[in-house]
Amino acid sequence: MGGAGSPVSRATDASLPADAVTPAAEHVGVAVVGTGFAGIGASIALTRAGIDHVLLERADDVGGTWRDNTYPGCRCDVPSHLYSFSFAPNPDWPETYSTQPEIWEYLRQVAVRHHVLDRVRLRSEVCRATWDPGAGRWSLETAAGRLTADALALGNGPLAEPSVPDVPGLGTFDGTTFHSARWRHDHDLAGRRVAVIGTGASAIQLVPAIQPEVGHLTLFQRTPAWVLPHRSRRISRVERALYRGVPATQRVPRSFVYWSRELFGTALLRNGKALAALERLARRHLERQVRDPELRAKVMPTFRPGCKRLLLSNDWYPALQQPNVDVVTEKIVEVRPNAVVTADGLAHEADTLIFATGFHVTDNPIADRIIGRDGLTLADRWQGRGARAYLGTTVSGFPNLFLLAGPNTGIGHTSLVVMIEAQLRYVVDALRTLARTSTGAVDLLPDVLDAWSVEMEAKAAGTVWNSGGCASWYLDDAGRNTTLWPDHSFRFARRTRRFDPDCYELLPAVTQVKNA
Repeated sequence: MGGAGSPVSRATDASLPADAVTPAAEHVGVAVVGTGFAGIGASIALTRAGIDHVLLERADDVGGTWRDNTYPGCRCDVPSHLYSFSFAPNPDWPETYSTQPEIWEYLRQVAVRHHVLDRVRLRSEVCRATWDPGAGRWSLETAAGRLTADALALGNGPLAEPSVPDVPGLGTFDGTTFHSARWRHDHDLAGRRVAVIGTGASAIQLVPAIQPEVGHLTLFQRTPAWVLPHRSRRISRVERALYRGVPATQRVPRSFVYWSRELFGTALLRNGKALAALERLARRHLERQVRDPELRAKVMPTFRPGCKRLLLSNDWYPALQQPNVDVVTEKIVEVRPNAVVTADGLAHEADTLIFATGFHVTDNPIADRIIGRDGLTLADRWQGRGARAYLGTTVSGFPNLFLLAGPNTGIGHTSLVVMIEAQLRYVVDALRTLARTSTGAVDLLPDVLDAWSVEMEAKAAGTVWNSGGCASWYLDDAGRNTTLWPDHSFRFARRTRRFDPDCYELLPAVTQVKNA
C-alpha cells in the first residue's frame, strides 16, 4: 500500500473527536465492531435510520484493512468506480485501480463527511461479548471498558487477522520477521537477504516493489497462481472534471464495471468452457514475460483459472527473473537462526523473513469471543459444521447479532462493497422491524440455517472454487466453501432487500430497571 521503508501518513487532516479514546457509552442501541468499509457503511446506514450506535475500533484510526496493509505496492484488484460506496462516488480517483493510501483516504473522507468519527471509540478492542438473556441485550467487555447494546454488528471483516504458519524453529530466527499486513517500515530492506513466504495477492504486489532494493530475495512458493495482465490506467483530468461537474456521469463507468464483472462471474460459477479463454490469456501473458523454461514450469498453475484468486500484475514475472531473485518450490521444513531450510536439505540464508501468507478467514479468532444465549461461543457453534450464517448475516442462538461480510458473502468476481451494502439494508430493516413490533430481539430459527447451509453447499459444488482442482483460502479444513457467495451479487441483493421475520424467533422485550 505505502512506499517501501516509510510509514503511510494519516489520509486526511480531519481530526478525530477529543473523546475518541474515552470509554464508550454505558448503553447503546447498536455496537458496531470495526471501522473499515463495513463499519463505516453501517454507521451511515444506522444514522440515516435514526438508530443510536457506536463503533468500536481496536486501532488508533479508522480504515480497517486499508489502514493496516501498508506494504509496498499494495492496491485493490477491483476497479475503484465499483470498490466504493454507491452513495459516495469519488470523482478524484487518480487511477482505475487505486492504491492503499488512496482507498484509506477515501474511507476517512467518507467518515468525516458523514460524521462517523463522532461515534468512533478508538483502542476499544472487543475482548468478550455475551448475550444476556435476562436483560435481553449484549454485554461487551472492551479494552476501553464495559458497555451494553441492544444489538451487535460485527464489521471486523475476513481479512483482519494475519495468518502465520507454524514453522518449526521460527522462534530461533535471529533476523527480523513480520507479516505483510503488519509491515515494518522501520526495517530498512536495502541490501538485505530477504525471504518471502507466499505467492498470493500480497506477495505479487510487494515482491516487485522491494526487489530493486534488497540484496537478495528468496521467494518460497507452495502453489503458483494464475496471473493476468493488469489493465489499470490513469483517469484523465477531463474525466475527473466531468465526474465533479456532473456526478451522475460516474454511474456509467460504475455500471459498466459492475455488469462486466457479473458476466465474468458466470464463467466462474459454471466452471465451464468460458474459462478456457481466460486460461489462454494467462498462458500468453506468462509465455511472453518468462522465456526461461525452467522458471516457466515452476510458475505455471495446474488448476483451472479462478479456483484460487486470480491475480493482476505486469511486473511480477519480470521481478522473478532478476539476478537477485530465486524462486524455491521445495517445502519449508524448518527455520534456523540465519536460514530457511527446505525438504531437499538446502539452507537458504536470510536475515529478514516476510510472511505473505494471508489471513484467518474461515477461522477468525473473534468467533471465540462471541457467546450466545446457550453459553456457546460462535466458534463452538461452527465447530464441525464450518462457519455459516443465514444470508451471511445471522446465526441461530445469537439474538440480535449481525455479521457484516460474514460467511459466504465474499465475492470472487466483483466488489465486496456491493455485498456489504446489501447486508446493511437487511440489518437496518431488521432493526426497524424490532422497533415497529416492540420485539426485543430476533433469533434465527435453526431449521432456516440448516436449509441455508444445504443450499450454499449445493450452489458451490459446481463452481470453479470447489471443483477447479485446487485448495484455497476460500475453503475450510473440510473442503467446504464457507467464504464466497456462489451466485451473482444481484441475487444476493434481491434476497436481502427486506428482513424476513418468519425466519426468526421473535423474543419479547425485557423491561429495563434504571439504576437509582
